Amino acid sequence: MAIYWILFGGIALLSFLVQMNLKRKFEKFSKVSLGNGMTGKDIAVKMLSDNGIRDVQVICTPGQLSDHYNPTNHTVNLSEDVFYGQSVMAAAVAAHECGHAVQHAQAYGPLKLRSSLVPVVSFSSKWITWLLIIGILTIQTFPQFLLAGIVLFATTTLFSFITLPVEIDASRRALVWLRGAGITNNFNQQDASTALRAAAYTYVVAALSSLATLIYYVMIFMGRRN
Repeated sequence: MAIYWILFGGIALLSFLVQMNLKRKFEKFSKVSLGNGMTGKDIAVKMLSDNGIRDVQVICTPGQLSDHYNPTNHTVNLSEDVFYGQSVMAAAVAAHECGHAVQHAQAYGPLKLRSSLVPVVSFSSKWITWLLIIGILTIQTFPQFLLAGIVLFATTTLFSFITLPVEIDASRRALVWLRGAGITNNFNQQDASTALRAAAYTYVVAALSSLATLIYYVMIFMGRRN
């Protein structure tokens, strides 16, 4: 168990460092101008158009780093800094979110799988905490509660790992398009790549953290008779 806490502490520290790194990169590349006068919204609209996507709306959403693509209502939601921004960071984030729209339009396998898990994960999230708490409190008499909690938690862990290829592929599509469309050049293409890589690390750490937590509950369940 001590080894687990060392591992969990290491992942928690790594998560903090990755988040701080992402914040620094965001602030740094938000100050690097594209030089073409295009805003994040302009870039998103152009990328969607270039990929033949006509049914997706680009809208502004409040908050920082709140950017996301919503396949349910076909919207690319960009935070204010990205929507109105004319920086390398705004371009990279806007193109990345449009990358998800392209995935959706092309029925990208991992995205379809992740989308199919959304209802399951939504259901699991409502009950996981209660089942785990009750399961730990009654582990000697009713271990089934903890087992049920572990099964539900496993679905969220699976979701985290399926998210990785989805995010990495969206960034790849974004970078290829940015370069091909002439939005970025030899001077700032690497900046865009660095920014998206920093964002991708957050998903990697989140998946590892979820896996570590899942292992912890499995260890409790397996050691209930000790």
